[in-house]
Amino acid sequence: MSGQELWAQPRLRAAWARQDWAGILREYRAAAGLSQRGLERVIGLPQPHICAIESGRRRVTSANLIARLTEGLDVPPELLGLPPAPGPDDWAPPPELRERIAHGHATGRTDLRTADWIGQVLAQHRRAEDEVGGRTLWPVVRAQLDSVTRLIPGTTGEAADRLMLLAAEHAHWLSWVAHTEGRTGPALAWLDVALGWAMDGGHQDMTAWVHRVRSYYALQHGDPRRAERTAQAGRAGSPSPAAASATAHQESMAAAALGDRDRARRLSDEAVRLAAVVPDEADRPGWLYWLDPVRARLQAADAACARHDWADAAAGFREALPALAGYPRDAAHYRQRLDYAQQRV
Repeated sequence: MSGQELWAQPRLRAAWARQDWAGILREYRAAAGLSQRGLERVIGLPQPHICAIESGRRRVTSANLIARLTEGLDVPPELLGLPPAPGPDDWAPPPELRERIAHGHATGRTDLRTADWIGQVLAQHRRAEDEVGGRTLWPVVRAQLDSVTRLIPGTTGEAADRLMLLAAEHAHWLSWVAHTEGRTGPALAWLDVALGWAMDGGHQDMTAWVHRVRSYYALQHGDPRRAERTAQAGRAGSPSPAAASATAHQESMAAAALGDRDRARRLSDEAVRLAAVVPDEADRPGWLYWLDPVRARLQAADAACARHDWADAAAGFREALPALAGYPRDAAHYRQRLDYAQQRV
């Protein structure tokens, strides 16, 4: 595994965000398959010193040692100078991000290797969020977004559009983490930024997805009418089957909350049908990697719960649960949902 691939590991990047040098060395060794003796050759630090750092007996505080370790471990540029973890007033998008995007599509050429690399890393963060924790990864993703937006003013054409999409993906992720932390205002502000960037770059799938997430937020806050309108707006622009499936499901949940059970059922059936059109992950947008036919059936069962169709919900959960054998956390969640539905049949 190359040095760049090592630094794609979310746990390693999270340790770097905490400046937890014991964790950095341990996670680096685990990713590289190195012993402490093996790491000695990489960073030029004797094994007893490495052992002392990993055990907490030695703190890494001197600038010279930090520079030596940073160089030896080949830390990617976008992780240098990380913003601090968000405090009470630091969750919202900073104005300079909007300024960078405002100067997009200028004349020039940009080497997109950095953007491609950051896109790969974000894909791994999505999959690791539940395990590693969104708040822990927040400074890392913010730093990645800074790296992406700095590329945009000197880029034009399709390359600029690609960067706009990558920036929108990051902003959406930051919105989701802010939402899970109870920061409703910043969560909506990040979604506004993501929507603008997605539209500027001509990315209908991301535009639809941002509408879907905003609809979800509205439903969570007890406003099903607004949730319904927002989900409808996401479906209006003819997104791809996977993105249309996600918005149809969300509109179904809003319709159920409004008491329109027949329309809610039709929308849920449509969501399952659309997901079945693209069963392979490679045919779906990267942020919808999880929306395979099994997950679509589980969403349909959740929609049945929202309609109080308890028998349909229980049957749907029972049908799909065996496919979650390799996902213990998800399996436990949907077993609880199955128990909830069965108690009401």
